[in-house]
Amino acid sequence: MKLINVTNSHSRLVRNQLENTDAELVKVYTAGNSTIVYTVAPHHNEILLINKKRNLNEREINEVKEYFLKKMPSGSYEPDTITQIELPGLVEISIKTNQLSNNAS
Repeated sequence: MKLINVTNSHSRLVRNQLENTDAELVKVYTAGNSTIVYTVAPHHNEILLINKKRNLNEREINEVKEYFLKKMPSGSYEPDTITQIELPGLVEISIKTNQLSNNAS
């Protein structure tokens, strides 16, 4: 699965996230009919996968999750603290980050 960064096409969404949440970084990607919103905040990272045409399958979810986990510094999160909420056409993955690693960044 290839993720394409389309953040510049979603400036209103990015601005709203930055103004109204604790987010420090917001990036938007597309992968076919799926949209992925990746948010970095002081104590957690969020991955939101949306597909308005169909439900997301487990392979897609795992590929996206692994893509973003590889971008995070080693030891910056505990794998046991990752939570995932699945609804029709929507998946939210929340990754608690270690405060020590955030302070070192």
